[in-house]
Amino acid sequence: MGGGRGTRLFPLTKERCKPAVPLAGKYRLVDIPISNCLNSGFNRIFLLSQFLTASLHRHIQKSFHFDPFGAGFIDILSAEQTEKSSAWYEGTADAVRRNLVHFNSHDHEFVLILSGDQLYRMDFSAIIDQHIATGADVTIAAIPFPVSKVEGLGLMRVADDLSISEFVEKPKDPAVINGLTVSPALEKKLSPSAEKRCLASMGIYVFSREVLRLALENNMKDFGKEVIPALLGKAKLFSYIFEGYWEDIGTVRAFFEANLALAQPLPPFNFFDRGAPIYTHPRYLPASKINRCNIDYVVIGDGCLVTDSTLKHCVIGIRSILGENAHLEDVVMMGADYYQTEKEILADKAAGLPSIGVGRNCHIRHAIIDKNARIGDGVKLSPEGKTDGDYPHSVVIRDGILCVCKGAVIPSGFTL
Repeated sequence: MGGGRGTRLFPLTKERCKPAVPLAGKYRLVDIPISNCLNSGFNRIFLLSQFLTASLHRHIQKSFHFDPFGAGFIDILSAEQTEKSSAWYEGTADAVRRNLVHFNSHDHEFVLILSGDQLYRMDFSAIIDQHIATGADVTIAAIPFPVSKVEGLGLMRVADDLSISEFVEKPKDPAVINGLTVSPALEKKLSPSAEKRCLASMGIYVFSREVLRLALENNMKDFGKEVIPALLGKAKLFSYIFEGYWEDIGTVRAFFEANLALAQPLPPFNFFDRGAPIYTHPRYLPASKINRCNIDYVVIGDGCLVTDSTLKHCVIGIRSILGENAHLEDVVMMGADYYQTEKEILADKAAGLPSIGVGRNCHIRHAIIDKNARIGDGVKLSPEGKTDGDYPHSVVIRDGILCVCKGAVIPSGFTL
């Protein structure tokens, strides 16, 4: 599922959909669920997209190629007008309903439905095996969450045999939340926790083929809000409990913190797991070149040029260029889509434009710098003491994080 607007992640979704947002210096969010599928042995993948799809489609087409012997594919299914409807996808269930005709042209028993914008590593063969073993009609992946952190998540009441008897989408009433806490018997099977927990839906569903067809013979638009609750008491619903790292990257702050966590000595998500690699577009960029720099807890992507700079707790994306005496702290820099030629750099200089990248003598803190941004010399940027909102030169503060929008031009000497 890669079709949402991603309004909470704006301005990072100003020119792209959420699954296309760059991640960890060289990846895109959509690489995570696709890699999980491939590492689990599943290679028949449909990508349902709708909003600002160009960069997502381009990335998929350049990144994932299958040989003719494995019968694998990634089919991109964008919202389309048909004889039956001219409307856009109106929700997750509506998107799947409209594409059943495409799914059913392939032999299958089960459908695994995933979100395109979450950071986690899961072997999907395990949830399929449990689905078969329990005789479930629907299996919902769930993660134990402390009661204090379940806001905005779908919660379920799960019996000791993992069957689901109640599902509440994003409850706010504390009494309802406390009534959905994990049973003592089931709690003993989980890793220890000092706080009571609920089982929250990860937005990962396994449907038996015929059950999915019947569940969508209506006008329901969303799985979590409508389809799943409507199936309670009518179908066999089970929970698959996952206790690994999982982050729903739905807000600017969540994106910022998930990226910077990767710069820690022992990051919660391991991109270095050779048994389950994360695949992405092979760019054939040169190794990064770092000259006379002071660097501490930093992830640096391919093809970067950094000179005489101080970087602390940063993620520096592909093709990033930083001028002399740049100071970056708690910064996610997404990099650039291309290198400028010497002729282009001279033309920009003649026109009074900074080149792509960060100029000399800049001080930037607690910020996200989107792709192809041009930051002139002597620029100082920080969200400290400022409120969320729009600022000059395509600078936005959201969730307390300063964001330099994609392609922004910030003149030399600008201070915020």
